[in-house]
Amino acid sequence: MIINLTDTGTAAVQQALSKARHNLGGTSGLVFTLVVVAELAEYDRALAACLQAGREHPSRILLVTNGRARTDRLDASVRAGEDAPGEIVSLKFHGALQQHRDSVVLPLLLPDLPVIVWWPGRSPKSPGQDPVGRLGTRRITDAMGDPDPIAALEVRARNYCPGDTDLTWTRLTRWRGLLAAALDAYPMDVTRATVSAAPENAAGTLLAAWLSERLDVPVAVDRQKPGVGITGVSLGTADDEIRVVRTDGNLASFSAPGLPKRLVALPRRDLTTLLAEELRRLSDDPIYAEAMSSLVRRLDRAAVRSKGRSA
Repeated sequence: MIINLTDTGTAAVQQALSKARHNLGGTSGLVFTLVVVAELAEYDRALAACLQAGREHPSRILLVTNGRARTDRLDASVRAGEDAPGEIVSLKFHGALQQHRDSVVLPLLLPDLPVIVWWPGRSPKSPGQDPVGRLGTRRITDAMGDPDPIAALEVRARNYCPGDTDLTWTRLTRWRGLLAAALDAYPMDVTRATVSAAPENAAGTLLAAWLSERLDVPVAVDRQKPGVGITGVSLGTADDEIRVVRTDGNLASFSAPGLPKRLVALPRRDLTTLLAEELRRLSDDPIYAEAMSSLVRRLDRAAVRSKGRSA
């Protein structure tokens, strides 16, 4: 069922939710509240991702957007049953009410359950200090949804708070697993490393920071190789090298000392898959925190070198 509300308030939205719960038999099985803060242009894409991810994680989804009306009002719709995995509440804020979204969202959170806040596009510089972000136990951003992904990731790193994560990190799950398994199978004292990635790819920047943290070696980033996303990684010593090269965003060639090249599946994943994976973790991610700290140190060292050259 879908209940549409125009020029409404929190009390009316809660009544609509109560009606939906009564018709469907309560909220049994809902595991958290997902608050999605999206621009109007991102709404359909975010909703589609939530619908798919919600089939694995039934939840109450609050879709928060800003409308264009000049009057100060809240429009809402409540969807439950049919194709909705859980409860979906769309909240469109107009006028000055856009500055008070947290006060409307707060009463609609499921009591005693985790709250996750997701920004599919632009996000605040410090999500943990944002009024809506402070409601969450976890906060998911996506630097690749920003016009300048690498700069956005760097801002995230400098403003990291426990509970933060970014889908740039989720995009690295298979890369990190493959590289870790390769070093377990072919141990070597890595002294050099290079990450190749497309010019605007933020995941390559974060992968280099993570490798630098884990291997304690400088990691170069090559933006000149053709391809999309991350196009390759090399880990080596003076004599041996592990290489992963991916040019089509799907299959990668893997080579290690003493072995011929072989193909491995390393596909780029869509937004729905990334979101569903991130929603499986409701606690802080210490490895992500270490990678972001490593990125900050890389940025600080680069700034010192740049200042020294210009002096």
